[in-house]
Amino acid sequence: GYHTRRKEALALAEELGGIAVGADVVEQDQVEAMVEEVLRHFSQLDVLVCSAGVAWQGLLTDMTLEEWRRLMSTDLDGVFLCCKAVLPHFIHRKRGKIITVSSMWGQVGASCEVAYSAAKAGVIGFTKALAQEVAPSNITVNCVAPGLIDTEMNGHLSREALEALTDQTPLGRMGRPEDAAASILFLASEGADFLTGQVLAPNGGMVL
Repeated sequence: GYHTRRKEALALAEELGGIAVGADVVEQDQVEAMVEEVLRHFSQLDVLVCSAGVAWQGLLTDMTLEEWRRLMSTDLDGVFLCCKAVLPHFIHRKRGKIITVSSMWGQVGASCEVAYSAAKAGVIGFTKALAQEVAPSNITVNCVAPGLIDTEMNGHLSREALEALTDQTPLGRMGRPEDAAASILFLASEGADFLTGQVLAPNGGMVL
């Protein structure tokens, strides 16, 4: 994302003919300024993807309150603030698509990832509830819950751990970033116009 890879974000925006706007999703004023900048530039906003997230691995008894709050503020508060910022525009237009990003651990939980699992489960509950709340305004809210994806977030896992998780995946491989992106793209498309409150899970069959 822009926060950690600004150069790449700017290059991608230029390639796509768009703009890259930086914001810390835990800071309400920055999130609101980000949305205002997009509206100033494009005059409308059609899709919000809430994908900012951090992870923490270890025993819950070793986790500090500060670490817990940092994870929750990014993974859960960030979704709340981004949705809150775009909804007035979506409701006024009577259209819009919100796509949140959870995890298979938000569906089933994972040992040594209690806080992450709790936050991502919260994202799923948030998605289902908000979908019902804004459906009368013709706004859809859906969630993508990826499985093991070959990204930097999994860089802390040992080779043995990655191999074990891959072995547990029925399709026998790690997911590619493109696999998760394709699910997001589908939910943003007209093909998903009658889907709301749903969880799409590109996980290779690991969680059913």
